[in-house]
Amino acid sequence: MNSAWIIGAGSGIGAALADKLSRQGVRLILSGRSPEKLEGVAQRMLNPVTCEVLDVTEVESVNTVWQKISADRVPGLIVISSGDYVETPLSELSPEISRHLMEVNYQGVVNLMSALLPKCLEQGCQIAVVASLAGYTGLPKASAYGASKAAVINYCESLKLELLDTSVDLRLINPGFVKTPLTDKNQFKMPDLITAEQAATEIVKGLSGTAFEIRFPKRFARIMSFISLLPYRIKLSLIKRITRA
Repeated sequence: MNSAWIIGAGSGIGAALADKLSRQGVRLILSGRSPEKLEGVAQRMLNPVTCEVLDVTEVESVNTVWQKISADRVPGLIVISSGDYVETPLSELSPEISRHLMEVNYQGVVNLMSALLPKCLEQGCQIAVVASLAGYTGLPKASAYGASKAAVINYCESLKLELLDTSVDLRLINPGFVKTPLTDKNQFKMPDLITAEQAATEIVKGLSGTAFEIRFPKRFARIMSFISLLPYRIKLSLIKRITRA
């Protein structure tokens, strides 16, 4: 892999991944909604990078940027790490918040994949989509965010089944709590919290392997996976006790 397009590179996991890949000599294209944030990340890179401002919720924006990027050759790696998070306790349930998170976290992935796949199927590449362990099961104050990430997980699982015998290597990334500007808004203790740099290391390691799902940190991922398999009577009681909901 000599080139990578990172979408959502302005901060958090995307920015940390850009830094790690740059140190490995990968030619980078960075995208995000904020040109200022992208420029700040680009200035930290060891090698020159290309920045393309992109709003994943706008189909025209996605198509325009993709046509420019893929004019000669599709990147060897495409990482979709754009996303947003808003805590939604019962007292703050809102159709607007739910719609926003679905537009950014889920529909943004759909907009990108719909544009990318035809040419990627022709030329071959690796595509990695960042979801979340929060998509495994319902969690207190995360009804809107968790639902959007659960939709991404299901969407990627469905696509993977159709991409198994093609030249597109689709990967699903499910992080736990990662210290980013988004999780900095949380007012509760986050179990097994890791840095964005640690998350980037896990992603690069996972992409070099063969597993469809890349999930981390390992202990928290195993706990969330186990809880998701339990009967509701036990699951709901356990989650309530763990989260002190």
